[in-house]
Amino acid sequence: MASPLTLDEVRYAVAVAAGRESGTLLLTNAQVVNVFTGKVEPGPVLLAGRLVAGFGPAYASAAAQATADLGGALVAPGFIDGHVHLESALVEPREYARAVVPRGVTAVVWDPHEWANVVGTTAFEAALSATAGLPLDVYLTASSCVSASPLETAGARLSPDDLDQVLGGERVVGLGELMNFPGVVAGEPAELDKAWRATNHNKAVDGHAPLLTGRQLDAYVAAGVGSDHECLNTEEAEAKLRIGMTVFIREGSAARNLADLLPCVTPERRDRFCLVTDDKHPHDLVREGGVDFAVRKAVQLGLDLPTAVRMATINTCQFFGIRRRGAVAPGYWADLAVLDPATLACSAVYKAGALVAGNGEPLTDVKPPIDQRLLHTVKLPDLTTDRLRLPAPGGDVRVIGVIPGQIVTRSLTMTPTVSHGEIKADPDRDLAKLVVIERHGRTGGVGIGLVHGLGLKRGAIASTVAHDAHNIIVAGIDDEEILAAAEAVAATGGGFAAVHNNAVVSRLPLPVAGLMSQQSLPEVVEALDDLEAAAQQLGVSIPAPFMTLSFLALSVIPELKLTDQGLVDPSGGRLVSLGV
Repeated sequence: MASPLTLDEVRYAVAVAAGRESGTLLLTNAQVVNVFTGKVEPGPVLLAGRLVAGFGPAYASAAAQATADLGGALVAPGFIDGHVHLESALVEPREYARAVVPRGVTAVVWDPHEWANVVGTTAFEAALSATAGLPLDVYLTASSCVSASPLETAGARLSPDDLDQVLGGERVVGLGELMNFPGVVAGEPAELDKAWRATNHNKAVDGHAPLLTGRQLDAYVAAGVGSDHECLNTEEAEAKLRIGMTVFIREGSAARNLADLLPCVTPERRDRFCLVTDDKHPHDLVREGGVDFAVRKAVQLGLDLPTAVRMATINTCQFFGIRRRGAVAPGYWADLAVLDPATLACSAVYKAGALVAGNGEPLTDVKPPIDQRLLHTVKLPDLTTDRLRLPAPGGDVRVIGVIPGQIVTRSLTMTPTVSHGEIKADPDRDLAKLVVIERHGRTGGVGIGLVHGLGLKRGAIASTVAHDAHNIIVAGIDDEEILAAAEAVAATGGGFAAVHNNAVVSRLPLPVAGLMSQQSLPEVVEALDDLEAAAQQLGVSIPAPFMTLSFLALSVIPELKLTDQGLVDPSGGRLVSLGV
């Protein structure tokens, strides 16, 4: 994150623009993507230190200390991701920056919701530390739903008073996605208080309201919510646009909504949309990149380039009130992406006027420290296999049904396999045992249920990435191996593990809050490949099994989930019994 702009820098930019002084760099033979006019216009572009002095034919013979011939390339403002959880990449922010900056991404708005569920307000201090000095501007939103519901035990709970302190902090540009939309609509005092405090700080309120319509949607927006990234179809987006919301079009890993929502984008309201990723998993981050991928895909789907760029730059800045960023224009920060006109591949990136990436590779290597309070966060309670027994209630039971590639699940009714009054896993019927263990040192609670659809035949797989409370979640066939898998992830301060015959066959340590590795992105991708191969050897038949596992504890997404407190009916907002 760049240091604040000084008055001397502004004076210099004014003098360079007026022709009284030489600029620092002249980018010649360039075409400028102008997000204000919606056109591609001729260069060159003249820089004055960290700022743009001006662009266009008037600067063709401008004096500059250095010149770079771009060979007819496009110069666009650096891309800005308006809503992302960096934790989903499983790597530290510096590794995330190394992946996306060479692709033209120069800023993100990060909701450190996952860190906050583990360590509370410490997450925001730690986020500032972990992103200091990166060639990537990282803005924060104050996470509004920690924890996501009272039906799970997270590492912390953030009250309106807690959020009030965060909202006044450095680089915080808004209230993070207000996921408890039923509570807002019902007028719950704490939820309304959170939104009001953000407004009182003159900060944006980011929304999260899938399929909300009619007067309930009106009530949600009346609380001060200004955006939504959960639209699934054009009808939903149109309803939200109609009452003034900004629609964040999501193109991430778990959810890809760009193709469905793009018909809503028209020239008359091109300023009402932002492109975001929400969550990008390691393989997709390597293969596709960040929000730059959404820009390229939008153009491939027929959107004109200046509008696509606008949706990933100035629109995001305008929504969050971020000044002097998001455009190639006089007085704006010289955060620039140099793009091939045919492919939109990024060949060079300038951050605050300095070349920070070229030919797809980072040219800087900044390693901010990780706050030590994010380490050693996994506190496994004393457990024996006795705690993992599942007494049969008699009759049919509720079973979580996995839907491959989805975070929603089915609530199934099945007849369990019972031995000596105890329910057992039954791999022949694709029934595995599912266990969630509280790992924050608060209650030591253990929730136990059954899951159908993983394909697991033997052994166990475990994770400390379990949205949103991030307790330990384990799926397994045998109680001893379930316990061994839980101990395996706890031993590394968090992570993923696959266990067979009570031995660890593959493991990825995630010691940063139990959510992020301290290895490089390529190393994490390789380890994930090994883990998924190991899971397949155990019989798992679905893709990305550890990502699927992580959502089986998400207590606010239908139809049936498991937390440390037990089985949850998210639609009803209640715990339910195992027996039907």
